[in-house]
Amino acid sequence: MAKQLLRRSEVPVELTWNLDDIFPNKEAWEAELDAVMADLSGVTKYRGRLGEGPATLLACLEAYEALFVRALRVATYAQLNLSADGTATEYQMMAGRVAAAIAKLQAETSFIRSEALALPDGTLERYLQEEPRLAEFRRGIEQMLAEKPHVLNPETEMALAALGEVTDAPYMIYERTKSSDMTFPPFKDAEGNEVQMTFAGYEGRYERSADVTVRRNAFAAFTEGLKKYKNTLAATFATEVKKNVVLAKLRKYESATHMLLAQQEVPIEVYHRLHDIILPELAPHMRRYAALRKRVLGLDKLLYCDIEAPLDPGYNPQVTFEEAKDIIIKGVSVMGKEYTDVIAAGLNNRWIDLAENIGKSTGAFCTSVWGVHPYILITFDGGMRTALVLAHELGHAVHGVMTERNQRPANASPSMFFVEGPSTINELLVGNYIMSQTNDIRVRRWVIMQFLATYYHNFVRHLIEGELQRRIYRLAEAGQTITAETLSTVQGDILNEFWAGEVEIDEGARLTWMRQPHYYMGLYPYSYSAGLTISTAAAQAIFSEGQPAIDRWLSVIKAGGTKKPLDLARMAGVDLSQPEPIRQAVAYVGSLVDELEKCF
Repeated sequence: MAKQLLRRSEVPVELTWNLDDIFPNKEAWEAELDAVMADLSGVTKYRGRLGEGPATLLACLEAYEALFVRALRVATYAQLNLSADGTATEYQMMAGRVAAAIAKLQAETSFIRSEALALPDGTLERYLQEEPRLAEFRRGIEQMLAEKPHVLNPETEMALAALGEVTDAPYMIYERTKSSDMTFPPFKDAEGNEVQMTFAGYEGRYERSADVTVRRNAFAAFTEGLKKYKNTLAATFATEVKKNVVLAKLRKYESATHMLLAQQEVPIEVYHRLHDIILPELAPHMRRYAALRKRVLGLDKLLYCDIEAPLDPGYNPQVTFEEAKDIIIKGVSVMGKEYTDVIAAGLNNRWIDLAENIGKSTGAFCTSVWGVHPYILITFDGGMRTALVLAHELGHAVHGVMTERNQRPANASPSMFFVEGPSTINELLVGNYIMSQTNDIRVRRWVIMQFLATYYHNFVRHLIEGELQRRIYRLAEAGQTITAETLSTVQGDILNEFWAGEVEIDEGARLTWMRQPHYYMGLYPYSYSAGLTISTAAAQAIFSEGQPAIDRWLSVIKAGGTKKPLDLARMAGVDLSQPEPIRQAVAYVGSLVDELEKCF
């Protein structure tokens, strides 16, 4: 008998996040949405006036910032509801309304950048000198100046902004397909019982099952479900790529990759260096790990779905949410009271959605709501691994809170390149704490496997996603049509190059391009490798230096978006303009594999 998932309305409230902290009800949300659009005139009244002087520019930027915070709160409320239950027509309609509103807001306020950059050369620099209060907007102004060669005329910029719903459609279509339409056949466990399959259930539970029958049957069912949507999602993927290729040409960038990296403020040589060092130099270590897996699991061949199977099936530590809270808080306590208090607030005040229900978004994420607090989505299944994933998302949360306490909204958001650093360092801190509390070889072995799972996800799985993007964008720039066959073939080629026969790359493996929303977020996938490189070096410094390294890291997460990402990394003592930190992180992964080999 297949296990029946709960509908959202049936989930115990204590397992859900408290969205009432944003708005007490839908009516309050609707009232604020209307108010935000009515107050848009408080920004548009400055259209055509930015040449009046620095005081006018300051007033315009302050008005825009205040309106943006309110609009983002409205948008996030709608998106969080949809993430909790993507099948609900009500939430789909809310998301649609807010998408239209945001597109209008972006179109109507696009004049700020166009008009500011149309001022005579040197004017913005002079404004910064003449008006001290503009200093808090310096970063944004400098970013605008960097974009000046790529900004189109005001009418075109307004038209592009007005088409925001259309240009954002690939992401919406992907998420809607995955949450609302995608279904999977049930599979049979070792006893012949039928088990219901969901996207979240596969990635959250069955992919790491100790039972080879469950693991492989679940993957077969998962693959069958994905195949039904491959042409639709390939067209969605191709549309996202084509959109960026066309925009890059319009804006006179050398390529879509150059345009997307410019948004992250990352030099293209750093982007290529992460791919070109990590994938080839990490591959021998991961192949050893794959060979170890095949031997320990007693398999005649290692399939793609076996990569995350536990190597000690008899040891699968379980925790209640209360136990997980205690472990996480103790694990991060080295960072000091302010840091720990933020984590505790998130764990105790329903910032987190823990349930598994029909229509819930897959994976895990954290999003911050300015003036409220961050929200975390996760499916907590009782495994200790889930506690480490939760620690990861709480790293994002503490980053958001620390930034809000020390910066204004205009300076809150760091580059995508840096954003995974605070989350992965939290994982490393909690994992090391677990290991420090016992001499039990099974616990130590388990923690090493969890670390390797983290490096596998960020240095292998996500960077292979990044490599897929790198190759697909090259093909698109050359005029090749992107189809499901193209994506699956390129995906298979990359996986075969990396694993070199140690892992059998089957049809399900070649369909992994269908499993992540990251492809619709610019060049997001590769940035996990940057964040993990930074956090690996920073964590090692914390363990070896203590308080000086802790103080450096706290300064970094309080800095928000006030610096370029490579400068933020340098604040933490990590110079990513050089290959050494990347190679040191790869070597650390190799040392984990060495240690694990000794454990078996």
